[in-house]
Amino acid sequence: MELAQRIQDFLAGELYAVAGASRDRAKYGNKVLRCYLQHGRRAIPVHPRETEVEGQACVPDLAALPPGVHGLSIITPPPVTERLVEQAAAAGIRRVWMQPGAESERAVARAQELGLSVIAGGPCLLVALGYRER
Repeated sequence: MELAQRIQDFLAGELYAVAGASRDRAKYGNKVLRCYLQHGRRAIPVHPRETEVEGQACVPDLAALPPGVHGLSIITPPPVTERLVEQAAAAGIRRVWMQPGAESERAVARAQELGLSVIAGGPCLLVALGYRER
């Protein structure tokens, strides 16, 4: 599937998770979460030490997500991304979008081995959806 098709498929869902969500509004983990919310999409922040981000209840890991998460945005250092790919597959999440800086060749290769649809090395979700700083 071409990149544009993978992006369209990723954005066709209703429920997303944001791994690396942050309470710091200057960080991309916060901006990606706010981008989903600006576009009326449901998004669950994932962070091991936070209880809420931007008013959204936070879960500590992917195993704690409810069923039905359509896609996972990853905004973490590459070694963490590599672990998240395994956890996403175990949680039944079939689509991952590794934001610029989060990807690694190993993470992309493993996600593909697991049969996940992967977006990496391409545009940021903020560009694809259109993000406005507020």
